[in-house]
Amino acid sequence: MPASEQVVFDAFHYHQWRLRWDSLVRDTRVVGGAPCPFVGAVTENAGAGGLRLLSMHTRFVSYDRPHLAAASMIGRSFPFSRWAASMQHKPLGPCASLLVYTYTFETWPAFLRWLLEPLVQSIFEHQTRRRFARLHDFLALHADEIQCWQEETGRIRGESNGR
Repeated sequence: MPASEQVVFDAFHYHQWRLRWDSLVRDTRVVGGAPCPFVGAVTENAGAGGLRLLSMHTRFVSYDRPHLAAASMIGRSFPFSRWAASMQHKPLGPCASLLVYTYTFETWPAFLRWLLEPLVQSIFEHQTRRRFARLHDFLALHADEIQCWQEETGRIRGESNGR
């Protein structure tokens, strides 16, 4: 990514930034109104575009800004019976970082899993590549804006959560 791990982390997890670039969600929020997740936070995420009908609630199981965030789905959301993901951010220099995104899921109904999982895997991989390409492009244009916001609001290096 063309920005520091702090900038990339905040661009993804602070919803005011995320809604400007994320192609997978048309709305996302932390239940209770926090500006970003934290360990134990529940988020509501409404799908965008061709995935408009997909809506998911997640609970954050890790939130160590700017290094790692991980969440798992609460309940079910067709086609998922189980979904979890993590994002690791690693510095590559003052204005570059590596984002490592890992996910796992299981589809339902179980009797259609043999059919659904390869299809969902293909769609999810395509959408994930598209999504992070959009994040890259957004950061190429707006990383300085996010960094200024971080300085103005005190969200500088090492802060572990945004509450």
